[in-house]
Amino acid sequence: MQNAFYIMDTPMVGLPKGEWLETLATASDELGFFEPLGRQHYASFVDMNDTLLVTFENIQGIQALSENGHPLGWDMVREHGWSHLCLTCDGDTWFRDQDVYEFFDLLVDDCFFDAYDHVIFYGAGPCAYAAAAYSVSAPGATVLAVQPQATLTPAIAGWDDRFTERRRLNFTDRYGYAPDMLDAAQSAFVVFDPFQHLDAMHAALFTRPNVTKLRMPHMGAALQGSLIAMEIFGPLMALTGHHKLDPVSFAKLYRARRDYRPYLRFLLSALERDGRDDLAIQLCGNVSDRMNAPLFRQRLKSLRENRRSRRPANQIYDG
Repeated sequence: MQNAFYIMDTPMVGLPKGEWLETLATASDELGFFEPLGRQHYASFVDMNDTLLVTFENIQGIQALSENGHPLGWDMVREHGWSHLCLTCDGDTWFRDQDVYEFFDLLVDDCFFDAYDHVIFYGAGPCAYAAAAYSVSAPGATVLAVQPQATLTPAIAGWDDRFTERRRLNFTDRYGYAPDMLDAAQSAFVVFDPFQHLDAMHAALFTRPNVTKLRMPHMGAALQGSLIAMEIFGPLMALTGHHKLDPVSFAKLYRARRDYRPYLRFLLSALERDGRDDLAIQLCGNVSDRMNAPLFRQRLKSLRENRRSRRPANQIYDG
């Protein structure tokens, strides 16, 4: 066990895929198991306490988002002692694979999830689709899905032109339409930016009595990365694991955006695009007062000059 924790503290970023998988397998085998699922999917399991976090992650995304190249769930293992089942994929597959179906069938047959008091399913983007879809295998689970797709079936989501090359994947057989698979969940949370129209349209398909929508307006198209960069990903997972996540607790976490420069730039662009100069001036003034932000100071100066230049001469004042 000590060797496993040593590996979980060892950087894996930048390792070739084969070596990365071998390191993941070594840590998992000592505390649980590691199992390839066909050619593109892998399952790794670490057995700790009676809270189980099930994450769906992309190998390339792990390398890009984690400074140590570790699965995101490992942080929760270290910090909270949770058990962790990590499903990884090589490339974006939405986990639509017969081998993955059979793996979850086996877990159900073995009453695997019954051994845990609380089961949490998590994913982002295509992995959020999978987290919602496979949560049906653990009735009573909690699901946290960041920017999920409901399906890529053209008859339902033909308006989503981002993944046209993946429309050949079958989303109509087992574990298929993600919103329906949430019916067995105790609760589910769908995180999205309502100004990302395609994400918002998918989020609308997840409308269910047990689903809570958590909005991150003006945050853009990479919410998982923003959650990590704002250092609220871990606290968000902790709230989920302790049954304390709701719109109020999320809003308190999301206040971190006030100091997150990509969000502030995104918001400024949106205000200027919509011609809301007065609000843009207020934003630039607030940011300039709180932070060393040359961009916002310059924009504040320009916006004020533009506002003065549009006024009649007898109404110009220094506002």
